[in-house]
Amino acid sequence: MQTWSATTFPETPINAILNTVYREKGVEVDLKREDLIDADVSGNKFRKLKYNVLQAVEEEYTALLTYGGAFSNHIAATAKAGKLFGLKTIGVIRGEELGYDLKETLLNNPTLKFAHDCGMEFQFVTRSAYREKHLESFRESLKTKHGNFYEIPEGGTNALAIKGCAEILDELTANYDFIACSVGTGGTLAGIIEASLPHQKVLGFPALKGDFLEAEIRKYTSRTNWQLVTDYHFGGYAKTSSALIQFINTFKKEQDIQLDPIYTGKMMYGLTDLISNGYFSKNTRILAIHTGGLQGITGMNERLRKQGRSTINI
Repeated sequence: MQTWSATTFPETPINAILNTVYREKGVEVDLKREDLIDADVSGNKFRKLKYNVLQAVEEEYTALLTYGGAFSNHIAATAKAGKLFGLKTIGVIRGEELGYDLKETLLNNPTLKFAHDCGMEFQFVTRSAYREKHLESFRESLKTKHGNFYEIPEGGTNALAIKGCAEILDELTANYDFIACSVGTGGTLAGIIEASLPHQKVLGFPALKGDFLEAEIRKYTSRTNWQLVTDYHFGGYAKTSSALIQFINTFKKEQDIQLDPIYTGKMMYGLTDLISNGYFSKNTRILAIHTGGLQGITGMNERLRKQGRSTINI
């Protein structure tokens, strides 16, 4: 039985990661299990939504509207949060072709099926139209179609999301030297930076290609105890390699912890590579954040099978 709401989470445990490389280098790595917040939609997405949902309820909105791609963790989380609070949810989805035959789309897309089963209404738009979602004319067209709604940005990052993600750290995380986290839109990392202590350094591992993230993160924090490690995106968002898939499968076998291939899998791969190359001094204590995203593995495996590649063990 669910013992939490979209705004009240269970305590997430911290697991020690026992690894030969870590032991040889004298480095301690623990993993904070934000993926255990929910069985269906795990991790930082609910943290980002917490104060947005509270704001929507306080302002008496009856609908949440947000944006995302076909396998978006954020879309799934928003749909589930809306269901928990009795709010209508609307997902503006990139790719108009997905709406040509919704029944077929739902058969082949577990993320959208989950959101649909939670009651989310979809509006599929062309990729060119999606790029214009920041324009006032686009928003006005949405209001004409859907009425009044509380808008949440793609990926969920805004000032209220930062406030929610800051709660990932607490008194139990105070003794770590480094905090490591994957980066999508930058909101989770910004929240962690804001909550980190003066002696801690925060490392962000972007899942996307490009150098725009640093400017995005600086919109939400003026602190300087952080850096982005940009060598482990594996070609960009939703891109993988056989080495990454093998790492995820080995990690699951050895640690009994599932990693996703978009975010935390890349972060743990990169962190392990840095440790093996002597990046951290002996006796360093590192806390890695498992931001979830596990609901997307099924869709990723379908894509990998079509490409004739090895899949992720689940």
